[in-house]
Amino acid sequence: MPDTARPQDTALTREYRRILLEGAATQVVRDGGELVAADGRRVRAADAVHLPPCEPSKVIAVHLNHRSRVREFQTKLPPAPTYFHKPVSALNAHGGAVVRPERCKYLNYEGEIAIVIGRTARNIAPADAGAYIAGYTVGNDYGLHDFRDTDAGSMLRVKGSDTLCPLGPGLVTGWDFRGKYLRTYVNGELVQDGSTDEMEWDMHYLVADIARTITLYPGDVLLSGTPANSRPVGPGDVVEVEAEGLGRLRNHIVAGPVPIRDDCGAQPTESEEVVSTAFGGDWEFRGIRGPRR
Repeated sequence: MPDTARPQDTALTREYRRILLEGAATQVVRDGGELVAADGRRVRAADAVHLPPCEPSKVIAVHLNHRSRVREFQTKLPPAPTYFHKPVSALNAHGGAVVRPERCKYLNYEGEIAIVIGRTARNIAPADAGAYIAGYTVGNDYGLHDFRDTDAGSMLRVKGSDTLCPLGPGLVTGWDFRGKYLRTYVNGELVQDGSTDEMEWDMHYLVADIARTITLYPGDVLLSGTPANSRPVGPGDVVEVEAEGLGRLRNHIVAGPVPIRDDCGAQPTESEEVVSTAFGGDWEFRGIRGPRR
């Protein structure tokens, strides 16, 4: 694992959130259990309607980075990171509903840490990348694997459908990413338990790699990969992702209000590839033949 990380000044650690305050998008700072606006207005964090903590022009995600995920699929890491794109229309926030469309069964959680860019970055060295990062937040890189047979190359609908990119609750500055746990819970049950130390490529490396050919602008987001045990969830499930020092992102799954149209385009599928991917490549060995519900 490239060691490009440099310690950050934890005395500068602060958490910024974006919420709806009296109907307007407002940046606030967390002060214990309260959120404080620049004009002094306060609201209880538990009562706030959250927005994504940043406004990216693009969201980029790495395919494989956690070694536990590689072992789970019994595969090998590529020689360098590979990536896919999530449209900004997929953005969601802490407390938001994640929609599983009708006729789809394989909506998987993927707890991740998201890097948020603070300065325009282009053609920078990994050793310098930290200076271009505003901070970090928690992310859940949901995947709708029912479209994997169609979009395996681009992952567009698998990863980019509406609501499938919740971020939050806040943007934390001054956070040192090394040696931090990353955990996911479904209905209170621990389902993913990873660490940033098992990442093959660290946060600074990922930023520098992308910035070789793609200009990163303030607010842009890079999702840094998920540990093992991504699995399907369904309507009624509550999914929480917790990263040490960044807080806990909470979302609930709901059924899509209308079926996906069947008069155009590819339809959701349930092939062996879809099911195997949704269950971490091991569904045949465990006798699993279907999702949670």
